[in-house]
Amino acid sequence: MTASPIVVFDLDGTLIDTAPDLINALNFILVREGMPAVPMAVARNMIGQGARRLLERGLELDGRIIAQDDVNRLTVDFIDYYAAHIADESRPFEGLEATLDELSESGYRFAVCTNKLEWLSKLLLDRLGLSPRFAAICGADTFGVAKPDPAILRETVAKAGGDLSKTVMVGDAGPDVGVARRAGVPVIGVEFGYTEVPIAELKPDLLVGHMRDLPQAVGRLLPRS
Repeated sequence: MTASPIVVFDLDGTLIDTAPDLINALNFILVREGMPAVPMAVARNMIGQGARRLLERGLELDGRIIAQDDVNRLTVDFIDYYAAHIADESRPFEGLEATLDELSESGYRFAVCTNKLEWLSKLLLDRLGLSPRFAAICGADTFGVAKPDPAILRETVAKAGGDLSKTVMVGDAGPDVGVARRAGVPVIGVEFGYTEVPIAELKPDLLVGHMRDLPQAVGRLLPRS
């Protein structure tokens, strides 16, 4: 039995617009600790390397030196608050479900490979009713490595019952392009996500500006036959 072609998605900034809830959680912690809130426009492009790194970057903006024990404590508080508000404002990007329907009807299967914690990823997708669409949902803690380490992509594809030779990665930022390149799979960049370096400058194989454009791009890089 040959494996179905697999489309592996990043989560934050690719499948779901999670910025409002992530930034609200960040600012809850910063304000509680007597620091200024970070504007949405600034914080949006700080997302993508996990909860701890987002919090660290928020703390760095205030110029304070924070002991690692305090960062550890605040990270736990951040995750607790975020988990309680994970889908208050987070929503799929426009056209996502219709795009997944179209790709599924064409024979593609799906997985999620994210630097978010696995349980938070599953919680978010559960709340949005999307979890059943994915053969695997894997985070930075699932295999003990994070993007751009290629092991996380290889193991995600294996868990989804796929084959790297029949895989394409879809993401919005450097870790996504990096993990795809290191794993030897093609990568599609979405232009509506979170990245300090414009995704075009990271030179993915193809770019899409809207979810509706994704099926054609996937078909070009990962034909079904």
